[in-house]
Amino acid sequence: MNDLFDLLWGFFLSNLLGYGGGPASIPLMYQEIVTHYGWMTDHEFSNVLALANTLPGPIATKFAAFVGYDVSGIAGAIVALAATILPSAAALIVLLRLMQRHRQSKVVKGMTLLVQPVIAVMMLVLTWQMGRTSMNSLGVWQALIIAAVALWAMEKRKIHPALVILAAFVYGGVVVPYL
Repeated sequence: MNDLFDLLWGFFLSNLLGYGGGPASIPLMYQEIVTHYGWMTDHEFSNVLALANTLPGPIATKFAAFVGYDVSGIAGAIVALAATILPSAAALIVLLRLMQRHRQSKVVKGMTLLVQPVIAVMMLVLTWQMGRTSMNSLGVWQALIIAAVALWAMEKRKIHPALVILAAFVYGGVVVPYL
């Protein structure tokens, strides 16, 4: 029962405070899943993040379902999903009504603009943590080369990120074990 409450609270917090959607809530989920509760290691979190990005649908719900199921089975998956979906749905309804009423307000405009740098910093911190884990596992040069190829593929060649992640999975399964 304690695990179910922890799942409820952990996913509720990370999704309630994850202003900006799934990508913005990932660092908050990392904090709860890896740092606070220890349900996963850095490496496991990175793997689930990569796999979840290749599947269709919102990232937060995929994370919630996987972690909830891993921690407490079907009941855990249901609790984690509810904690992920309900705060966002309720907040969306309330906030949209408020923002429509006050859309010309300088306060509302300032709030939405000034929270963006905070989200950017959270994403940078998560990127740094995942990059450090990758460099420790693969080595600095191989991790940097893979990152550079992924950046080139997505930015210059406009290859869909899911295909880049899939290519990384194939590379990791075919090449990395033999290095």
